Amino acid sequence: MTPGHSHTRVPDREPDGLRHWLVAGGVIRNPANEVLLVENRRRNGEVDWSTPGGVVDPGEEARGGLSREVMEETGLHVGEWAGPLYRVEVTAPGFGFFLEVEAFLATYHQGDLVIEDPDQIVISASFVHQDEAVRLLDSAPRWVAEPLLEHLRFGINDGRLFAYDLHGSSREDQKVTRRA
Repeated sequence: MTPGHSHTRVPDREPDGLRHWLVAGGVIRNPANEVLLVENRRRNGEVDWSTPGGVVDPGEEARGGLSREVMEETGLHVGEWAGPLYRVEVTAPGFGFFLEVEAFLATYHQGDLVIEDPDQIVISASFVHQDEAVRLLDSAPRWVAEPLLEHLRFGINDGRLFAYDLHGSSREDQKVTRRA
């Protein structure tokens, strides 16, 4: 759930001088109550795990963009989304962006996992138990891992906001603080 998909138009700078990104993330569970996580290889070569999803294209609604992203990244067709389970905002003036994320729960899905990501970011996908999700999400940015883990552990599904400030201007000096 990170900005920067190659097929997505980079948003114009808003009046606050930041690029605004709308991202949708999908929580998908199988009959064994395992959650689907995707392994992402970022442009800088780093690897992290997240739920499937991505940038919502201009003119798309969040759920429609999410269904498209999930199909592209995993091959799964989601029939219906519930939520949002939670929302995330990340303000990062030093990096030049404001990120808004809505996470939804798949109430029905079908298909086989097939990785054919046109952005070539997703390199694998797997349904995992909660304990394994905790381990894998250790690689993810705080604003990705923390809300998802609160959903998995405590059933957070009321649309609450998780707000973060990303301080610094490079990976080496970045610091994340949670506002809400």
